[in-house]
Amino acid sequence: MSVVQLPCYLANQPLAPNHALAVLDKYTGAVAARVPLADAAMIEAAIAAAAAAEPALRALRPHARQAVLQHCATRLHERFDELALTLCIEAGKPIRDAEGEVTRLIDTFRIAAEEAVRIDGEMPNLEISPRSAGYRGFVRRVPLGACSFITPFNFPLNLVAHKVAPAIAAGCPFVLKPSEKTPLGALIIGSVLAETELPHGAFSILPCRIEDADPLVSDERLRLLSFTGGQVGWQLKARAGRKQVVLELGGNAACIVDGDQRDKLDAIVERLIFGAYYQSGQSCIKVQRIYAHASLYAALRERFVAAARALRSGDPRSRDTFLGPLIDVAAAQRLEGWIEQAVAAGARLLCGGVREGNRLAASVLEQVPASASIQREEAFGPVTVLASFEDFDEALARVNDSDYGLQAGVFTDSLAHTLRAWDMLEVGGVIINDIPSFRVDNMPYGGVKRSGLGREGIRCAIAGMTEPRLLVLRG
Repeated sequence: MSVVQLPCYLANQPLAPNHALAVLDKYTGAVAARVPLADAAMIEAAIAAAAAAEPALRALRPHARQAVLQHCATRLHERFDELALTLCIEAGKPIRDAEGEVTRLIDTFRIAAEEAVRIDGEMPNLEISPRSAGYRGFVRRVPLGACSFITPFNFPLNLVAHKVAPAIAAGCPFVLKPSEKTPLGALIIGSVLAETELPHGAFSILPCRIEDADPLVSDERLRLLSFTGGQVGWQLKARAGRKQVVLELGGNAACIVDGDQRDKLDAIVERLIFGAYYQSGQSCIKVQRIYAHASLYAALRERFVAAARALRSGDPRSRDTFLGPLIDVAAAQRLEGWIEQAVAAGARLLCGGVREGNRLAASVLEQVPASASIQREEAFGPVTVLASFEDFDEALARVNDSDYGLQAGVFTDSLAHTLRAWDMLEVGGVIINDIPSFRVDNMPYGGVKRSGLGREGIRCAIAGMTEPRLLVLRG
């Protein structure tokens, strides 16, 4: 296989000062591509260009921003197969999951194009007393300014889009640091943005070393930092100064199966299996913990374990593959260690636990101690923990017994249980009669506790990238 070389983007322009960063095919381990590695001087130039571009991008009318986003959606659709194969190679994502992500990528730009012309204001009534008689208030939203974005490896297209597309809609220049493990998709998006007439400096996309990225966090010319990744995000927040910060930092999502669901177990298990093992479990809202009512626990366990054993692993390019590789050997070794730790503490391994390089078989555990890492931390891989409950409030409490709170799922026919879950679950989103892995790209998305700060989803992201400006008229 020939090695692809792609440029990075500095102030809208493609640059290839080096090809120092090797991007591996996550299945074969071979070098698939080489891309530039930006140095500290390039990061400084990108931030300066973004700050200088603020007036021009602020002046770009909403219909013109919409046209840029529509162009992106069209061109990304035209490059669908290329993008899916790139994902398959750089992330090890099975081709069907890769195609799903490309579809969502296009949706995200399309939604942002629609929202670009819906950034509305309000007219607050100021005449609340004789003192303010004759005064009228008007509020509009204006772009916040230059932003910095840092994205992870697991959704290297759509998580980039969830920052880039609303920034363009809002009128904010940006500097993006994609994951060094999966930078190719972001650079392809950059090539599409470079086809547009965005003002000079409106965007930079720069793979770089961690030690060179600190200005993206600390530089006061940047008005917002949006970071998706691990718990290091809290350290970034502490160094961010006065800028606004949005963090999406993962979770260990739980799903409850209520006692009235016995007749629906086959369909529920199908969704649970998808949520637990799609893209090898490398998702912030993958199903990690399942709490099933004691009356149906044994039946659910039997079906779930059989389905997990039947999942086919292998080359992510094959349409028969459901489980691809993890991002690297270290990730697989970590999970292997957590499984061994749980078993040594009394857990029962129902299937899986077998590792080969950066591949780990679909694994299921039960009787896991509450203190075990696989119960308390984010797995980010193909491991699931099963447990039973007797009382619905007990199940809610066990879901909440977590330092994380991104999303949770509840399968129930009870309206009372639905409302109680919505009231009691300490998460950013409650998904009824589906898995916590459900996400549509226009919905508010984010977590509480260690899972993060703020919300994404296009409209929420645009709100975070704009600020209200008040006009008062005295009549």
